Amino acid sequence: MTFVIGDPCVDIKDRNCVANCPVDCIYEGATKLYINPEECIECGACENVCPVSAIFLDIRALPEQEPHIEANRAFFDKLGASPGGAKQHGPQDYDSLPGQPII
Repeated sequence: MTFVIGDPCVDIKDRNCVANCPVDCIYEGATKLYINPEECIECGACENVCPVSAIFLDIRALPEQEPHIEANRAFFDKLGASPGGAKQHGPQDYDSLPGQPII
């Protein structure tokens, strides 16, 4: 179980979630943010501050949100399953969006 960031974040990347994450598990892609499922402690701090309600718990995903769960995992396939914190890596120049190849 982990939190996932969906469509409303694309091209927004507000970053309130990043500032409120106590474990530095929210990584920045080219057009949206991603939560590392291996590093997330499911505290919900990110969900509570998202101004566009883009963050949801994977087990509560609506059918239209489910593709974001796999796309989120795919983002970390390229970066590494547990890369050790977002600040260490900085923004990435690619994304993993539902129905699209990693760009």
